[in-house]
Amino acid sequence: QVVSALGKQEAERRFETLLNHLSHPPSFTTVRVNTHLASVQHVKNLLLDELQKQFNGLSVPILQHPDLQDVLLIPVIGPRRNIKRQQREAVVGAQCGNAVLRGAHVYVPGIVSASKFMKAGDLISVYSDIKGKCKKGAKEFDGTKVFLGNGISELSRKEIFSGLPELKGIGIRMTEPIYLSPSFDNVLPSFLFLQNLPSAVVTHVLDPQPGEKILDLCAAPGGKTTHIAALMHDQGEVIALDKIANKVEKIKQNALLLGLNSIKAFCFDGTKALKLDMVKDAEGKPPFLPESFDRVLLDAPCSGMGQRPNMACSWTLKEVTSYQPLQRKLFTVAVELLKPGGALVYSTCTITLAENEEQVAWALAAFPCLRLQPQEPQIGGEGMMGAGLSLEQLKQLQRFDPSVVPVRDVDLGSPGGARVEDLISLANKDCIGF
Repeated sequence: QVVSALGKQEAERRFETLLNHLSHPPSFTTVRVNTHLASVQHVKNLLLDELQKQFNGLSVPILQHPDLQDVLLIPVIGPRRNIKRQQREAVVGAQCGNAVLRGAHVYVPGIVSASKFMKAGDLISVYSDIKGKCKKGAKEFDGTKVFLGNGISELSRKEIFSGLPELKGIGIRMTEPIYLSPSFDNVLPSFLFLQNLPSAVVTHVLDPQPGEKILDLCAAPGGKTTHIAALMHDQGEVIALDKIANKVEKIKQNALLLGLNSIKAFCFDGTKALKLDMVKDAEGKPPFLPESFDRVLLDAPCSGMGQRPNMACSWTLKEVTSYQPLQRKLFTVAVELLKPGGALVYSTCTITLAENEEQVAWALAAFPCLRLQPQEPQIGGEGMMGAGLSLEQLKQLQRFDPSVVPVRDVDLGSPGGARVEDLISLANKDCIGF
């Protein structure tokens, strides 16, 4: 259906463009303000002071999203091409490399290789091993690697590879990253939550109201859960489920940190959250009786192929195709737990048709009680052809597409710099996943 509408050559060109953009970070770092504890303007002022320190006085604007009033946008500047590569090198794993491109420093567990005589205080060029071929502890690596920028080593090579399990802190502090992006490591932790734009859109579309009972079926680490509670002014009940215990603890920690008391998190398999014996459970723990919730969020486990940046393709076909059956099990439970007239939001952070539009088409056929509703706010583009949905139905979906290159080296504080309107336009287009 896609090829017939666009032609094979255009479809292939778009696919190649998509893969290219997935390897770069988004043009904006987006953070959500915890409006339960502070106003957006107050937090914005605090963040401006923090960024002045991080960027050594460089004037980088913080923009409030026009449609999502609790979301702030900080431009990512790069790729910077005038960074001089150093003789001494460190190689990090692909996941660590992705984090560095988003503004993180290099933590000791992520370091795979370091030059023979590297010592604390050295200026080091940092590279990402995108194919996972570098051996732990190697003194040099000539395989495929991508330059991430320069940093100052906090430890010597000997200390990094000493084998001591307590070495978990920063190993290399990035001073010249190829993408200039703020670090949010312990920055205003009670006031800010680092969250990609589509993730914040999801909760606004759910539109939780004070006093409601809401289920977040696959909740860890709790970004959307805490957002739901904040939008409800912490009035009502938010049930968060995840089947991995340490992830549930993370939800609880985030709720405590953000001062939210309406959240109850349980270690429980979402596919078993429906109570079938119809005996009422007075304790309010899972499983739950049918029609128990005013709204349900199913941010489903998925192949995660929309996460950015990702310079390494680690997926197998078996892995990618394994998610659709699981998503349908969860969807079935979500429908049963929803009250008549309630709202169900389904979201993923992947790009595949099978996990997005095909699931919508299946759900509409499997559950005649469901109807697609217009989404507010509608920030992403319409759904993708190929699953048999009508053009009108595709317009009622949201798909985010990384179709814009990052902001280049510009003086954002000068009259000749990028206009705020242009930056907002980029932020809306340069996201993916829902």
